[in-house]
Amino acid sequence: MSKLVAAKIAEYLLNIKAVKLNPENPYTWASGWKSPIYCDNRVLLSYPEVRNYVKKQFVELIQAEFSAVEAIVGVATAGIAHGALIAEELNLPYAYVRPEPKKHGMGKQLEGELSKGTKVVVIEDLLSTGKSSLAAIAALRNEGMEVLGMTAIFTYGFEIAQTKFKENNCPYFTLSNYDVLIEKAIEMGYINATQIQNLQNWKSNPESWNI
Repeated sequence: MSKLVAAKIAEYLLNIKAVKLNPENPYTWASGWKSPIYCDNRVLLSYPEVRNYVKKQFVELIQAEFSAVEAIVGVATAGIAHGALIAEELNLPYAYVRPEPKKHGMGKQLEGELSKGTKVVVIEDLLSTGKSSLAAIAALRNEGMEVLGMTAIFTYGFEIAQTKFKENNCPYFTLSNYDVLIEKAIEMGYINATQIQNLQNWKSNPESWNI
């Protein structure tokens, strides 16, 4: 994805407060990691201009990188809406994958009707360590899908995610990333010199970072 597109999306995310930067009062992720940044890309669904721009960029990316795609699969829960919008634009079948099989009814993990061997592209809103994304990809492969790759709106760019995706033979692309976001936040006056250093320190060692 081009630097221009990545910067535009970073600007959108900051302006609508889908991304919040707070190095002095860090957030706690589900993993227990302390983080000076919180990203909630569900927010952009409430802004038609942003939503449509992101959808357009997803579509162009998928057409360029995964031209053999036969279906789109969103990852529950945050990837469901984005995936549906993309599938509609591409006029492709759509399904979504749960973190685990349902504990009632049919016990399904993949919601939708896709034939075994279908070439799918997975849609995520956010890529952090890659653990939940790769679990969804493994579930799809277990269902007999051919996963061409994954796309997401934003990535923190952690080395652990890059390594895991390579080990699992799954290419991925994102529309924007942490480094571009920080550049844009500096340009827009969102953060000062001390905060910049804290944000850089966190990116270097997120597992043990603290203020």
